[in-house]
This record gives sequence, structure tokens and C-alpha cells, in this order.
Amino acid sequence: MRAARCEVYGGPADIVVRDIEAPEAGPGTVLVDVAAAAVNFPDLLFIADRYQVSVPLPFTPGSEFAGRVAALGEGVEGFEIGDRVHGSVTTGAMAEQVVAPAASVSRVPEGLTMAEAASFRVSYLTAYHSLVTAGELEPDQWVVVLGAAGGVGAACVDLAVRLGAQVIAVASSPERLEVCRGLGARAGIDYSREDLKQRIKEITGEGAHLVVDPVGDRWSEPALRATRWGGRFVTIGFAGGIPSIPLNLVLLKNITVRGVELRTWTQRLPEETARAREHLAELVAQGMRPYVSEVHPLEKVGDALQRVADRVHTGKIVVRMSEEDER
Repeated sequence: MRAARCEVYGGPADIVVRDIEAPEAGPGTVLVDVAAAAVNFPDLLFIADRYQVSVPLPFTPGSEFAGRVAALGEGVEGFEIGDRVHGSVTTGAMAEQVVAPAASVSRVPEGLTMAEAASFRVSYLTAYHSLVTAGELEPDQWVVVLGAAGGVGAACVDLAVRLGAQVIAVASSPERLEVCRGLGARAGIDYSREDLKQRIKEITGEGAHLVVDPVGDRWSEPALRATRWGGRFVTIGFAGGIPSIPLNLVLLKNITVRGVELRTWTQRLPEETARAREHLAELVAQGMRPYVSEVHPLEKVGDALQRVADRVHTGKIVVRMSEEDER
């Protein structure tokens, strides 16, 4: 089978496409014929050997996929050959076939294309846990989403709007903010040109009830300073770099700071994750769809990864294994 391969730690330009031996389903796992795999920021950390855990060389990058069940390992129930499924793995998704634990695979919600299904599971589960499980979001509250035009950011904007929140999208250009307005954001802040703390205060009056931050770097502190007394700040990644936060701000404003790392959350909070998936499936039935901005063939996987590395994309970027079975 064909697969993207990381043979040396580095960047997107170092990823190659090889013919490698196809995997086989083992006990408790599902073999999936992959139709599409989404690109996520942690993929870049894995190939640079900068993630919290190191993956030995060589390996196939990619964590999020959609396709059809090709084989079932011993003990797996609830799936049939040919079922449309999506799932997540630590690495291995950017290939024509992937083996995943059965617990990490679920049926594609009705109405999603394969590209949308590949873009849905990680981003929207992260968004749900950030907004609801950790963020305790209530209708009409002010939610600030940093990096709002990116894959997880756009999911946060979309979901928060559907849950009745008043969303302030924060992004780096008018064009990216326009994407967020299309998702229902009430207001937008261009942090490349505007004072982030001042603008949040101007829009909300007392400050944000909830901040969701997948960016970090120098924007975390002004967003925290613009959180109202008793508000919540949820960190979900550091696409811009790891920030330093003065804890006196947390003390003086009684702010709750939480972190959401999806891999460990799904392992340690199975009941909350099951509820999240049920609620998300209901919203998909009502018309919710992930925003997929670009689809690249497997041969151009390096370009797809580079787009995410350059942070010039909006929504989700997907790598397509073939033109067949688009739906």
C-alpha cells in the first residue's frame, strides 16, 4: 500500500510517499481502507520529534482518518465489513490502510462526506470538551476563540454558536475573520492590528466568560487579562509557542484555568466523551458540518503539511488517498 513516511525527523519537505507492507487487524482492532486523513498541528510536532512522546523512525504520520472497514480483529463487535467509519490513532492515518483500536473508531454520522468525516472527530471532540466539559459554557455567554480560523478554532466557533454563545473570533487577517463570521461569530478581532485585551473589553463590557486558546505565545496573557472575574480559560495547544502566565492574574480574578489534551481526556473521561459524541451526532443531524478548506492528494502530502506549518490555511486541510469513494 502507499503511505506517507517520516524517515528522518524534520519538516514537511522531508515527508515521502512509499509503498510499504499493508497492516493486518489484530485482536481488538479494526483495519480501515482510508479514504481521507486530516492534517493536524500535532502531526508537525511528531515529524519534528517535538511532541510529548517520541515516535521511532520510520513511521507514517497522521492521526485522524475516515474510510471503510476492511477487516475486523478477534473480539471486535459492532462493525461490519464496508461500514463507513472515522477514527483516530497516534500516527499512521496518512496511508491507504490503517489499523486502529476498535474503541477509537466509530461510524460516520449520516450526511458527512469522507473529507468532512476525517476532519470531524478530533476537532469537534476537542471543541466540545473545551467549551462544555472544561469550559462549562452556558447560552448567551461571551466566548473568545483564539486562532479561530484554524481547524480546531473553526470547530470551536461553529459549536459555540450552535450552543447559543456570543462568539468573538480572534484571527490574524480580515480574510480569516470573514471565514469566522460565516460560521456565526458575532464579532472579530484582528490581533495583528488591534489591541486584543482592549477590544475584548470594548465588545463584552466586563470581559469574556470563557477563552479557548489553541495558539499560546504572546496572545494568551492579554486574553487572560480580558477574562471577567470568575471566568474560565481553557488551553488546548501552542501553535504559536508556549506562553508564560503570571499566576497573580488567576488569583486576583478568580479565573479557572484548565487544559484539554484530547488523547488523555478520551482515555480518562470515557463517559463524558460518550456524551459529547452523542450530542455532536445530534448537531450533525441538524446540519452541522466541519469546514474543509483544502483537499490534497497523497502525492502532495508535504504541501498539505506545509500549509498547516505556515498557518496560512483556514478550517481543515485533508489528504485524499484516491478520488474513489468521496462519499
